[in-house]
Amino acid sequence: MIHDHTGRAALEKGELYVAARAFDELVRQIPVPESPAELPGLVTASRQLSALSGLVNDLADEVHSRAGGDGSGLSLGPVVCAYTTASVHAGQAVADYAEAYQQLGFLHRHAGTPDSGDVSDVREAAFGAAQWRLELVHGSLHEGGRGLRGSADRLDTAPRRVLAALSRSTPANSIYRAPVPEPTRAPAARLTYTPEPRRGR
Repeated sequence: MIHDHTGRAALEKGELYVAARAFDELVRQIPVPESPAELPGLVTASRQLSALSGLVNDLADEVHSRAGGDGSGLSLGPVVCAYTTASVHAGQAVADYAEAYQQLGFLHRHAGTPDSGDVSDVREAAFGAAQWRLELVHGSLHEGGRGLRGSADRLDTAPRRVLAALSRSTPANSIYRAPVPEPTRAPAARLTYTPEPRRGR
């Protein structure tokens, strides 16, 4: 059966852009605080950490739905690789946010502790650690979104039949698998009959 996947590459390109925008949206939702007063509360922080974890799950779902292939002339390797690479950045963002989350928990626990020299120093250190981790979260999210967008930009959308018409080989960043040429068959051997020479009597 011949499958016509014209437009599939454009669809995959669009999905990569959607995933990149999910990274961008989390950058917008998770600001880096300039002062302790701008730190998120634990309720907000819990929602943000859940959103980051959800991003990792979404990327895993994208890979899962494509990794098996459909055996119909598509090679989704470039797309799968884009999602797995983005998952590294998303996972790092989760890890860094979890570190900031721990500092927020510490500050919440000691919110009612009377101020003193030592307490103020500890609170300032906790804020600095949380701020630094949130900056790292931003960096990972920026890298993840930029990588997905770059993969989408590079994805070749020319259908295989167009490449064939132009006598071009299938590029490495195409999802269209090059057709396997049929093996050439040697011509069947023809048996000929050669009569034996007659012997004289």
